Amino acid sequence: MTRTTRLFFTLFLVLTLCAAASLQAAETTYQIITTDELKTMLDENAAMTVIDARNPEEYQEVHIKGAINIPEKKFSGYTGQLPADKSTRLVFYCNGVKCGKSKKAAKKATELGYTDILIYAEGMPVWEERGLPIVAGPDYEKKVETTKIAPADLDALIKGGEATFTLVDVRDVEEFREGHIPGAINIPAAEFAAKSAVLDKDKKIIVYCNSGGRSYNAYRKLMKLGYEDINQAIFADWKEAGLPVAKP
Repeated sequence: MTRTTRLFFTLFLVLTLCAAASLQAAETTYQIITTDELKTMLDENAAMTVIDARNPEEYQEVHIKGAINIPEKKFSGYTGQLPADKSTRLVFYCNGVKCGKSKKAAKKATELGYTDILIYAEGMPVWEERGLPIVAGPDYEKKVETTKIAPADLDALIKGGEATFTLVDVRDVEEFREGHIPGAINIPAAEFAAKSAVLDKDKKIIVYCNSGGRSYNAYRKLMKLGYEDINQAIFADWKEAGLPVAKP
């Protein structure tokens, strides 16, 4: 083997090892923990650092009690908040199962050498929905203006038959069974965030209840979960307009 051949072989070997290492890092998977598991760990004062990977504005509005904020998009600027001991357990969370910030931040922590990393995938919306300890900022109760859809417009959308939207009845199961808008699915408001993974972010999401209170809460949860095309309807208005009511 000539010297040139040996150099090429060495270079090929180095590049191959680097590519393998990069592929391994890209395929890193993390243990997912549930809301109950995180609650137990916090109740027992387990040795760990809980990290909110959302942006600072979201963190200031509301976050899990005891969590620190290391925004995924500005991760390198916040690494001074990470524990010096790289064997310390880190728990990352963001805005629910369809939010990728926690996993991206976890990967960046892995690249820094941290070895014990968990993902709380259900995130802030479910933690808040369960009534668990939070720190709320001054804008936490700030009212949002919902985009409402009139009964006639919703009826036309349903009759159009296009699969561009999902209609969600956020009332209790018993109320849904008594009668609902045709084509609606049922996700009760009390567990809306926990069951929101079935909703496609590429579609318009229309939430409704009897008079607006529960659908308003569901609307807010959708905003926090990162849904962008949201409408609110009112079942009482639908019935008053004489439109059809379906039963299972």
